[in-house]
Amino acid sequence: MKRLQIMLLVAFGIGFAGVAWHAQAQEKYPSKPVKILVPYGPGGATDIVARIVGEHLRETLGQAFYVENKPGAYGILAIEDMARSRPDGYTLLVGNVSTNAITPVIFPTKFKINYNKDVIPVMRLVDIPAFLLVTTTNFSVNSVPELIANVKKNPGRVRYGTVGVGSYPHYDMALFAKRAGDLEMVGIPNRNGAAGVIIDMATGDTQTAFLNVASTAGMLKAGKIKALAVVNPVRLPEYPNVPTMAEVGFPDVGTSAWQAMFAPAGTPKEVLDTIQKASVQAMQTPAARKTFEDQNFNIVPNTVDEARPWLAREIATWSKITQEVKIEVPE
Repeated sequence: MKRLQIMLLVAFGIGFAGVAWHAQAQEKYPSKPVKILVPYGPGGATDIVARIVGEHLRETLGQAFYVENKPGAYGILAIEDMARSRPDGYTLLVGNVSTNAITPVIFPTKFKINYNKDVIPVMRLVDIPAFLLVTTTNFSVNSVPELIANVKKNPGRVRYGTVGVGSYPHYDMALFAKRAGDLEMVGIPNRNGAAGVIIDMATGDTQTAFLNVASTAGMLKAGKIKALAVVNPVRLPEYPNVPTMAEVGFPDVGTSAWQAMFAPAGTPKEVLDTIQKASVQAMQTPAARKTFEDQNFNIVPNTVDEARPWLAREIATWSKITQEVKIEVPE
């Protein structure tokens, strides 16, 4: 009799646990706050995008989507933290072309996870156009042909700024130099990011750089720097006289810095779809659209099904670029 009672209790316990698990699994997502990891400190473009999307996701889905900044190791720390989280949609990551396409290509052995298997893209969010810039301090250049001519006339004397060795602005300028006729320029990395590069250009310490449009607006208006071309499919309405890189003969040079959302592998498809659809809806609200437009960010969402092959193409592109342009990156 006792044995029968024990068996019945065990069976009841298992059944109850199964029902509870099923109920939890069927619970409408999200039922609690969602963490969005950002692999940079506060205030940068990726952080801004994550906060805008998170704020409007809260309004759309009725739960808090809060940002946790985790910079370091070229984005690897935040990516690994996200990838090791429970695949339930409650830990996401907003990364960019540097952290989620270039880092896996140039630092594959630094990961303690299998990036290609453990990380899945949820969707592309926005693209951020970039300018090819020059200083106006003791540097009389007004077009891309003039920049090329100046560098050829002064080999090894023109200095370009980057936000770090192996960053996409570094590769962009190195690729431009190669395709413009193996120009000899000197790269100057700045630990203070885009803000530091802009200051170097404004003072004339460096003469040229590729930088995103949002970072440069103030100094452009002040006349301290000048835009020679924009990395974007079309000219920007705010800068109608600045030609695209394609118009000046370099269609495949320069990076429109995409920002995208990622999740741990194994996250249920229905949860990913919920996040994607709500993110699209959030980005299309008048307030979000205005904020993005004011920053010259292009809203370019794709679906969950489109995101994986899109990311694979991006990684393949950067694999080719890093083969064409050899840059020694610190270990």
